[in-house]
Amino acid sequence: MTQPAERTAWYVECFNDFVRSLNGASSPQMLSQRKKAIDAFVELGFPTARDEEWRYTSLATLLRQDFGVASKTDVAPFTDVDAWRVPNLQSHLLVFVDGHFQQALSSGLSLPGGVDVDNLGSLLKKNGDVCDKWSLAPRGEDAFVELNTAFSRDGVHVHVGEGVCVHVPIEVLFIATSPSVAVHPRLWVRVEEGAQATLIERYVSASEGAHLTNSLAEFSVGENAHLDHYRVQNENRAAFHIANLHVREERHSVFRSTCFTLGSGLTRNHVHTHLVGEGVDSTLNGLYLVGGKQHVDNHTLIEHAQPHCQSHEFYKGILADKSTGVFRGQILVHQAAQKTDAYQANRNLLLSDRAEINTKPQLEIYADDVKCSHGATIGQLDEDAIFYLRSRGIGRAAARQVLTRAFAGEVVERIRLEPLRLQLEDHVGERLEGAIANRVQ
Repeated sequence: MTQPAERTAWYVECFNDFVRSLNGASSPQMLSQRKKAIDAFVELGFPTARDEEWRYTSLATLLRQDFGVASKTDVAPFTDVDAWRVPNLQSHLLVFVDGHFQQALSSGLSLPGGVDVDNLGSLLKKNGDVCDKWSLAPRGEDAFVELNTAFSRDGVHVHVGEGVCVHVPIEVLFIATSPSVAVHPRLWVRVEEGAQATLIERYVSASEGAHLTNSLAEFSVGENAHLDHYRVQNENRAAFHIANLHVREERHSVFRSTCFTLGSGLTRNHVHTHLVGEGVDSTLNGLYLVGGKQHVDNHTLIEHAQPHCQSHEFYKGILADKSTGVFRGQILVHQAAQKTDAYQANRNLLLSDRAEINTKPQLEIYADDVKCSHGATIGQLDEDAIFYLRSRGIGRAAARQVLTRAFAGEVVERIRLEPLRLQLEDHVGERLEGAIANRVQ
């Protein structure tokens, strides 16, 4: 079996080839950042089961893969972007194929003055200093964050100026077409004081081969600003998906994020929201629906640093067949964060006796005037409820689907964009129909 140290050496070799391929098309500042990142990655190494935060997630299958870096010339011809659109959704769309921005496939709608939406690749070539100025992810702590910094070549930069309201959602679509390729997209979103915006991230596969997506998103939400965020991951089951999201919220800001994990063979979602101002409102919702031998790992940290803030976290999981899942949700309340109101819940539905979930809600509180609660549930469908529906003439499979869709609907119905909500309702329904049919058989 491939050892973590061997795979680390492989990525170092890939990095040296990657730097040579840039052929000077990178600012000296950014090149310095890349070299620091790969050195930090070597120092950290890949996480193992000895790391507490990775105790229930093995990277053994990932480490057996030789993922290369897709150059722009390697991008396969791909024009059928309509198949991946959200029906009836009007958005400012940016399309990336195998990690590279595709202007011809993108479709920009009119945005108000004071809004900049650009592909990150062109920005990094000009000014590598932005990596220091805008980065929120801690350095030297996460191997995948360091890999992203070392290899990231493209992504999205969104800047919404003070007091600007963006009524059109900004949608970023990442399409994977090439097997055995690793992409490292990066998203920088800055919403200034009093501004409002909606961002949609979507990840899909246009082929069946294994590929790696290692994304890093960093959002800064200014004073009295509002940011709605939707993340939909629906890649193929041979794929690997690692995602890091870091959010900084200023005084009286509102941030709402909803994460859907439907695809990939192995998914790791890490979310860290830092409430640095008073009166902040932060919401994290999530739904993970997995089957077969899929594995999903959700790690969240909501950090309350100032008083009079509230946070709401609601994650639900549906696991079928031999799938496995992890949920570790941490609420950290600093001593200064008096009058904190924090709620966290994780509920899981197992559709198979062979499915497994490890859940660990966690409160770490250093203030004495707070209202905090958390809880976790794991169970199967209520047989009494199934019997009730069957007594009304509904078949067993249909009854199970009705109850399971209602369970998932508590998260799906929180989507404020109707076209996206309808599409996800369809996706969830199709997935559940297959999972329940297999169960009934």
